Amino acid sequence: MVKIKCLNKISPVGTCRFGKNYTCGEDVENPDAIMVRSASMHEMEFQKNLIAIARAGAGVNNIPLDKCSENGIVVFNTPGANANAVKELVIAAMLLSSRRIADGINWSQSLKGSGADVPKLVEKGKKAFVGPELAGKKLGVIGLGAIGTLVANAAHSLGMEVYGYDPYLSVDAAWGLSRSIKHARSLDEIFAFCDYITVHVPLLDGTKNMINEASIAKMKDGVHILNFARGGLVNTGDILAALKAGKVATYATDFLEDSLLGVENVIPVPHLGASTPESEDNCARMAACELIEYIENGNISNSVNMPAVSMKRSSNTRICLIHKNKPNTISKLSGLLASADINIEDMQSKARDEYAYAILDVTGSVTEETGRHLEALPEIIRVRVLA
Repeated sequence: MVKIKCLNKISPVGTCRFGKNYTCGEDVENPDAIMVRSASMHEMEFQKNLIAIARAGAGVNNIPLDKCSENGIVVFNTPGANANAVKELVIAAMLLSSRRIADGINWSQSLKGSGADVPKLVEKGKKAFVGPELAGKKLGVIGLGAIGTLVANAAHSLGMEVYGYDPYLSVDAAWGLSRSIKHARSLDEIFAFCDYITVHVPLLDGTKNMINEASIAKMKDGVHILNFARGGLVNTGDILAALKAGKVATYATDFLEDSLLGVENVIPVPHLGASTPESEDNCARMAACELIEYIENGNISNSVNMPAVSMKRSSNTRICLIHKNKPNTISKLSGLLASADINIEDMQSKARDEYAYAILDVTGSVTEETGRHLEALPEIIRVRVLA
């Protein structure tokens, strides 16, 4: 029986995919795999039998990736599963930034008790909330992954002139991107030309504080900045200073800090990007499928710490190995298996930084002793034999 532990409530649309050979729930002890949304795992102790963690969402800041890799635990995420939900929130934030809708709603609520004078007061006071339309304005989208591509296409359909920047644009994203999106060759081009700028990149050493005093200085006066990707992408002190100076017209984000609250022209949205039933279902379904495929067939897709390796079965026995990415490891494995009269029928192997993953379909008897010999190799981190 394969044991799956849920650290958060996971949509049954996903958990129902585990068949009769699985037990899944929040009370599962000593699990073989874990499904998680936002729960922090940094202080958790991992048992030796834990082989995989699936994050029902895109970000994995709540998971200790280095620790998982060192212990041969594959970490999955679900890129694109909540992309439409985030796209809709970003488009809503652009409208809120432009039209001062939230301020207008709050002001309207203050008219309570004015009786028959409400219509006249509305007509008199509404001029305080005038704001520009999106159509015809320039939007810069930094990062054209699943979310950025949807935002770019949606903004173009609203009549915006959209510039996209992503030096690592994938083939799949390129296929999904409207041909009307203009290709920005540098961030400076985005900064110089765009009325609205939205960031959709991961938080890495190279992207931390990418929106800062220096980059803001290159932007148009009155620019609108949106950050619904990661909090650390925008330097909070620098954005507050730019708002106070009038360089930035509005800053909309769902990564809130105390210093951002109660500040004029900051639009603080709760972290609602994936808070839709459709998104939760999509993430849970995708996470469950990733775990099942890895547990039953050893195939890896959408892992954040191991290479993507998938192969159709060509024999009844499959050996799956996570190992250090060092020279001659595969030849050592082949030699050891050959000495045990085990023949490799098919094989896939890929590396990712300091780790590698190999799938070997074999014929011959893979005994417990053979498994121990494989595990004894210094390069080997984890061995799984699937029959």
